[in-house]
Amino acid sequence: MIAGRPIRVVVADDHPIVRSGLEALLRSSPDFEVVASCSRGDFALVKIRQALPEVAVLDVQMPGLTGVQVLAALKEEASSTRVILLTASASDEQIATAVELGVYGILLKEAAADELLECIRSVSLGLKYLEGDWVSGALKRYGQEQDRNQAVSGLDTLTPRESQISELVARGMSNKEIARQIGVSDGTVKIHLSNIFQKLNVTNRTALASLSRATHKAGH
Repeated sequence: MIAGRPIRVVVADDHPIVRSGLEALLRSSPDFEVVASCSRGDFALVKIRQALPEVAVLDVQMPGLTGVQVLAALKEEASSTRVILLTASASDEQIATAVELGVYGILLKEAAADELLECIRSVSLGLKYLEGDWVSGALKRYGQEQDRNQAVSGLDTLTPRESQISELVARGMSNKEIARQIGVSDGTVKIHLSNIFQKLNVTNRTALASLSRATHKAGH
């Protein structure tokens, strides 16, 4: 409860069984009041705007608007409603986007009933509920993928000489070997490598070699 009154909640899920189960769970406790139950994301957004609940429990995948899209709309409107996302199989990108948009909680649909109630209570008090290795794992994987994509896009900014040196590094050649191969001094190779590291956002030869080999296999 909040200040002696129930926590007002909007529930949205396009699966009737899941939605009914959520409603029944919340209505079994005097701590909660279900002010609206919706099968579509766009319907949920309308109800949230009208009822201004403390918490909205939204499925990630819904017709009309996804849970993440509803979250984005609420953030744009500076809504006071705090969002909890339920998911069975959210992508790393969806989880990372939700966290960036300020989601208060993310739970797997298989989570125990007690955990969901604890999550709603915590979120209603303004506390984040982003526990679980799968959330941190998704954020880590997405961050690594973004870093790699940024580095790959940087390959297009390399000069022909820098591209040549990157390929030779990927073959395992030392600076001296590269210098002899292309007919320049060791110092010139070091300068080129420094520029390459900066453009590709990598910090060492191992990372450069790994990136160069991976993009070469992909046919970049």
